[in-house]
Amino acid sequence: MANLGYIQVTRICNQKCLFCSNPENQRTISVEDALRQAKELASAGYSGVILTGGEPTLHPEIEKIIQKISSAKIAVRMITNGQKTAESGFLKSLKNSGLVHLHVSVHSVREDVQAYLTQNKDSLANILKTLDYSRKLGINCDINIVICAQNADHLDENVILLTQRFPNIRHFVFNMLDTMFNRVDENPYTVARCADVELSLHRALHHLESTGRSFRVERLPLCYMVDFAFASTETRKIVKNEERTVNFLDEKNKVRQTDFFHDKGRVCAHCFLDDICAGLYDLGGKYKEEELYPVFVSKEPIIRKILKK
Repeated sequence: MANLGYIQVTRICNQKCLFCSNPENQRTISVEDALRQAKELASAGYSGVILTGGEPTLHPEIEKIIQKISSAKIAVRMITNGQKTAESGFLKSLKNSGLVHLHVSVHSVREDVQAYLTQNKDSLANILKTLDYSRKLGINCDINIVICAQNADHLDENVILLTQRFPNIRHFVFNMLDTMFNRVDENPYTVARCADVELSLHRALHHLESTGRSFRVERLPLCYMVDFAFASTETRKIVKNEERTVNFLDEKNKVRQTDFFHDKGRVCAHCFLDDICAGLYDLGGKYKEEELYPVFVSKEPIIRKILKK
């Protein structure tokens, strides 16, 4: 997979996701700043950039940002909640500006759950329009799913429905909640225990693997995904010695991440995968040490599989 840098172009949004880690602060960057940041990332060795937010489609000059970055021979992608892109004319204008790849955030294919999580009753209907229009326009689409208490029991339902309806979708990303910032503190009931996620996620990943699709999982310790450890975002970064840079529109500013280890429990010292496992994000906060357990499988086949891909 490509090593991509991230640029927040706006922190305005048209949804109110209960678990948002980058909520609105009304900040927006200029076209010139976006291009400068993209060139800096390209010079640092990144193979492309992902525009994010907030909701990047709400930037008043998003087409111009895409056009400028694309004209600089930098591959440009965008993460979107799929609301404004449900307008076929707008999505076509993004493609004509140089957008080649979308990452669409959809957390549940159950209309009521998606509406509740995003506080938008039309969210799923608009996402399905976006995915349909993207297919017709020839825009590559990945799916981003934030794992929370409200969808932890039907992650497999999500991927089965989406892959059956949109066979062109070939890659899925699953993210456990970023529990240390913003709206999760206001809505702690959105946090799913690792054990609540395990079965449904395993079924989802098995379906994706059996249909020849790729996938990644972030912030979940390897003891909950042993069969798919090669797909852990952090484990892949650790094994391949990669980094990640995000240009934020808040007090974090530019963050270059080279260390992908989180906290470890005492049992982790006995785990055969300890060297390549990130551990448990927010250990001692929203997540407890008791959730961790050691596994006794060799790390070598996992490393070989990561380096082979």
